[in-house]
Amino acid sequence: MPAAQCMPHGRLHRDQAPGRRREEGAMAEAVPARPADGDHRSVGDLVSEAIKDLTQLVRYEADLAKVELRADLRRLGLSGALLAIGAFAGFLVLVMLCFAMAFGLVTAGLPEWAAFLIVAAALVLFAAICAGIIYLKVRRMTKLRKTRESVQDSLALLRRDEHASPATPAQR
Repeated sequence: MPAAQCMPHGRLHRDQAPGRRREEGAMAEAVPARPADGDHRSVGDLVSEAIKDLTQLVRYEADLAKVELRADLRRLGLSGALLAIGAFAGFLVLVMLCFAMAFGLVTAGLPEWAAFLIVAAALVLFAAICAGIIYLKVRRMTKLRKTRESVQDSLALLRRDEHASPATPAQR
């Protein structure tokens, strides 16, 4: 086996007995490196093998990220559903409180039409205040300004390194 190669999940290691599998939770298993004494591979073969190993490592990392992302999305979906149920219940409570307020005003001596008009005006005022707060918050959004600046700085640094001559100590 090549030096420092990872084995995909489920394959048997050379030292394992037939019929035995590796531990189920592991995605890859490190294989000990072969001594360099009898190794007559070229530099190109070593580079090719290193690239293959790196590609396999990136693939395993991407698979791990997918598994974690799916779990996070499930949690997010459940949280969203529970939030929607809670919001619906909150709206029902708001409707009941509006009726209670209107009938309280009627009991205080106001005509029914005036009591319900006052409650409606209070709700419109509440909605206008909420809309104003939302407008102020959205207007202050940065639109990923810091991220864009960081990416642009990184790209400029990479471009400068591509076109620069060998670095002198004064440049670094």
